[in-house]
Amino acid sequence: MTQSARDLYCLPAVAAEDLATAGFGKLTARWTRGEGESPFTLRDCFDQSLQGSGRLLLESEETFELLTADGGSITQSARREGDFVADFADGPVKAALADLSELRCLLPVGNGQMRADRLTLLDDEGKTQARAQLRILTADEGGALLVTLQGLRGYDKALQLLRGRIEEAGGKPLAEADLYALLFPARAPYVAKPEIEIGFDEAAFDTATDIIAAYLPVARANEPGVLADLDSEFLHDYRIALRKIRSVLSLFKGIYEPDQTEELKARFSALMAPTGRLRDLDVYLLEKHVYYELLPESLQGGLDTLFANFAAEREAEQARLARHLRSKGYAKEIDKLTRLFAKRKKLRPGPMADRPAHDYACALIWKRYRKVCETAAGIGPETEDAEIHQLRIHCKKLRYLMEFFAPVFPAAEFKSLIKPLKRLQDNLGLFNDYAVQQHSLQALLGGLDGTPDAATLDLAQSVGALIAVLHGRQLEERAKVVESFARFDSPETQQTFRALFHEGKE
Repeated sequence: MTQSARDLYCLPAVAAEDLATAGFGKLTARWTRGEGESPFTLRDCFDQSLQGSGRLLLESEETFELLTADGGSITQSARREGDFVADFADGPVKAALADLSELRCLLPVGNGQMRADRLTLLDDEGKTQARAQLRILTADEGGALLVTLQGLRGYDKALQLLRGRIEEAGGKPLAEADLYALLFPARAPYVAKPEIEIGFDEAAFDTATDIIAAYLPVARANEPGVLADLDSEFLHDYRIALRKIRSVLSLFKGIYEPDQTEELKARFSALMAPTGRLRDLDVYLLEKHVYYELLPESLQGGLDTLFANFAAEREAEQARLARHLRSKGYAKEIDKLTRLFAKRKKLRPGPMADRPAHDYACALIWKRYRKVCETAAGIGPETEDAEIHQLRIHCKKLRYLMEFFAPVFPAAEFKSLIKPLKRLQDNLGLFNDYAVQQHSLQALLGGLDGTPDAATLDLAQSVGALIAVLHGRQLEERAKVVESFARFDSPETQQTFRALFHEGKE
């Protein structure tokens, strides 16, 4: 008997009884119960990227088992130095997880007990025509049944019959099912970019308020991960959520009364302020290997000191931010802001509050697009860094506006505009990173003692060399910015922007 097909299905635990009592025509179903249960832990990144790819990572008895969407199973030892994929011992599971973000650690989704059963379909001669491996997973709050189909060559009808019964019992392919919800129904999934429904004629006031109300919980969902310092993406997502809220307050002019708008902008800026230096240090440390690659070995002597200093400063900054997030003042402020946008009674509408969302979006996006074009048209070899920085800000604001209002515009046309805009933003982001890094390293040089020892001299030499290399990279990126804008400013893109946001809107 040769296995010819494998598929993986997920069912609610209560469906096990329906499957056990289902009829299979002339075939006899034999359900073999496994001996005992074993504890398991489900692991995934905080953004559920593993589940999103249709895979499942089980940790049990010091073993990792990765179940793939087609029913495949890969195993290796669960011994590791940490919870990032890079910390795993070399093996097939580590290799299969190489597509996950290296910045995200694999966290416990939840724990439970697992029992392995087997379902076999036999003909009247006792020959096996199809079989299924059954995993019954139970947790405190719920349960699920995983069924891996195993067809045998020459018995396709039996396999299809078994598949049909599983689907009738509520089975869905793993990639389409929500196993986490079945096992842990009280668990709230994390969504970094919440889908916000916007009506074509919805008042702009409601649109702005809905966006802010949706992103406040995103920021709050990342607080525990920032406090525990699990991985750098918690702080990154926390900052992005607050930045998008600040962008709404800055870009949606006239939605709230001017005095209240300025007050809210100041309050959200105050929430962001304590996070800036820690994020800068995270970026430096995450790019550590890049810095070493930029310099020849003869100039790397001071990099060990540089990154040791960054690591020590990061530890202090992390502790300081944790104290801030645990403070009564922070808790009171974030709760007040959350209630303000949830209840809305104390929000004071401005002169543009009642404008229809679509018309308001057209006006904002067209104005920002024209600003991008005007700024980019003046960029050349002699353009000051500050002007390119302004172009980056205008592009970011344009991107935010388009993402906020995407639901009221045709998806295909929108996608054709976002792609070249993102490419331009990528180049502008690198240009800005090189400029900021040079400035920071120059400040570090300026702060060195006047009578340096040998270690300080090595540090100064390495930092000076880095500044020179980064300056060269920045000049290269400047040329790419011009090229990317030329692609973004194509006749097709110009016409699409005009058709969507300008023609007939004045």
